[in-house]
Amino acid sequence: LYSRGNASAHLTASAWVVSPDRSRVLLASPNLYDSWAWLGGHADGERDLLAVALREVREESGVSAVPVCDQLFSVEILPVSGHEKRGEYVSSHLHMNVTFLLEANPSAPIRSKPDENSRVAWFTLDGAVAASSEPWMRDRIYRKLNEKLRKSSNF
Repeated sequence: LYSRGNASAHLTASAWVVSPDRSRVLLASPNLYDSWAWLGGHADGERDLLAVALREVREESGVSAVPVCDQLFSVEILPVSGHEKRGEYVSSHLHMNVTFLLEANPSAPIRSKPDENSRVAWFTLDGAVAASSEPWMRDRIYRKLNEKLRKSSNF
């Protein structure tokens, strides 16, 4: 499960990157689809999924984030439809995703990663949900993360 070599399902790690006052969320616009999305990626053999999330945030945005706590913030099973990536067909599969709550300074410089995304930006919590053009992610994942963030004093 830690490798994309498992074509039916594999582990991914995502990050809900928030400002210290918990009022903003950092999102990227991936090249694979026209939407705004959380940051994250495949484990690719790495078994420390927090390290994966931290690496992906740094690679995709240039931001150094820190974990808010050592607990998982959320767990998702995400269906991925078949698609073309870098000229190769990737068949439908599942992402067994863990999400970490990370914190970063919204004043720190951000940058896109042209081979993965075209833009990176900070949004209000509600603005982050509205920016997504993917109904499932918007309605089932991003809203859930924001509700959990607003309700929990543990994070």
